[in-house]
Amino acid sequence: MPQNTSINGNLLSIPFLSFAEALELQETLVRQRTDEQQRDTLILTEHEPILTLGRSTKPEHWEPHWPELQTKGISLHQTNRGGSVTYHGPGQVIGYPILRLKNFCPGPRIYVQKLEEVLIRTLKEWGIEGCRHESLRGVWVKRDEDKLEKIASIGVRISKGITMHGFALNVNVDLQPFSLLTPCGIENCEVTSMEKILGQKADVAQVQCQIVTHFADIFNLEWTEKNGN
Repeated sequence: MPQNTSINGNLLSIPFLSFAEALELQETLVRQRTDEQQRDTLILTEHEPILTLGRSTKPEHWEPHWPELQTKGISLHQTNRGGSVTYHGPGQVIGYPILRLKNFCPGPRIYVQKLEEVLIRTLKEWGIEGCRHESLRGVWVKRDEDKLEKIASIGVRISKGITMHGFALNVNVDLQPFSLLTPCGIENCEVTSMEKILGQKADVAQVQCQIVTHFADIFNLEWTEKNGN
């Protein structure tokens, strides 16, 4: 494929999906993409309050405060993505790219870097300087010269060359549940949000539109929008 030729992809923006519904949708799209019955797709949505456990999760990352988390109406789901435990909830933009990886980059490491770049560029539009950590995945912001706070998590799975799972950007999400976890399995990890940094709520729909634009630019996609309702 010529380098300047864009790939047609589906954009599926759904205001809310339960985690279970989103997982079922991903699995369906992955099967279809594997069989060349579906285009590359980006799902954008929000979830109910839920902990998701990745393949490297240890019990001590979430079990000590599980009774307290349950009293807050937070549920739990084991997944097959990489990484450890994280929290999802309203006010957090979730992105699930279902892509044939070889069409976009040579391997998982560069793929994750591209996802990070999408979010870094999105944050910059709000005057927030996102950055990478030298050894940990996700997107971070500097609280001061010596301290980084995590604003977006990334956990992916690649099977038969097709990606699933993805990223979660903290826009206006409740940060309190993160204090009851070892987020992403990182000791002493502090989590922040766009709302906390800006001192006011950010428009989630606007953030999603910016993600869509930067994702298309970085992955060289042209979107065919679909109604997710």
